[in-house]
Amino acid sequence: MITKPPLSSVSSVLPPIQCAAHRLAFERPQIMGVLNATPDSFSDGGRYFSGAGLDLTLVLKRASQMLAEGATIIDVGGESTRPGATPVSESQELERVVPVVAAITGELGALVSVDTSNPTVMREAASAGAGLINDVRALRREGALAAAAETGLPVCLMHMRGEPDTMAGAQTYADVMLEVHDFFTRRLSDCQAAGIARDKIIVDPGFGFGKSLAQNLTLLRNLAQLQRYQLPMLVGLSRKSLLGKLLGRDVGDRLPGSLALAHESVLRGANIIRVHDVGATADMINVHLALQDGWFENEGK
Repeated sequence: MITKPPLSSVSSVLPPIQCAAHRLAFERPQIMGVLNATPDSFSDGGRYFSGAGLDLTLVLKRASQMLAEGATIIDVGGESTRPGATPVSESQELERVVPVVAAITGELGALVSVDTSNPTVMREAASAGAGLINDVRALRREGALAAAAETGLPVCLMHMRGEPDTMAGAQTYADVMLEVHDFFTRRLSDCQAAGIARDKIIVDPGFGFGKSLAQNLTLLRNLAQLQRYQLPMLVGLSRKSLLGKLLGRDVGDRLPGSLALAHESVLRGANIIRVHDVGATADMINVHLALQDGWFENEGK
């Protein structure tokens, strides 16, 4: 049964999270740059492959560029979760993810999150230097809760209906907001029971994952309700298909719409914005912050 959680007060600035050697603070919205080590992701699939396979030189060049543009986190994924995507084997995902995590953390000293649902990949990525687990399945695969707890890393739990290859047909909700609330309430309880402390958890409402255009817009319109958990909130809306439906734009022409959605997310309390276009998003956030009371006294002199 879906129940409406009670309202609670939310502090203006959430406490930082320790991500391995990195301290992730939330005095301002943070940017997570997307780096998919996959041949088939919807936006940047195949970008870091050459004739010999995955090219770490291209990976490091792109990661370095995103860091210079303002990314705080590089999100590395080895399995596409676009609608209709085909699952990859564990060995394929390990081959794609672990060398990338090791290269970025070793060469650039960056905070890397690993976008995976696989328990073995979680463990190996943590050993390679990852500082955050970002799981679209919210640790629901067998063994994932135990693996995440074993790493000691913070985790991001995302709401998703079904699987990437079935989620397009899983868009029937009595009330999308109530279901998302209920989902997080249950997953937070499961995580704590598995030994993952509440202060190591980030929530992601899962825009585009088993939700229609109308449901995505409802979720964004009411995003501030998720602040009741007093946990950092990650939002990923960059270049997503809802912009194609809303604006009739192809993936390569969705930057203005992505920036508008990112700004609306920040206004409604998002703490981490997961994007492909880091520089443009950083500019948007900086302009947003410049309009806040006290900015010139503190930073803009």
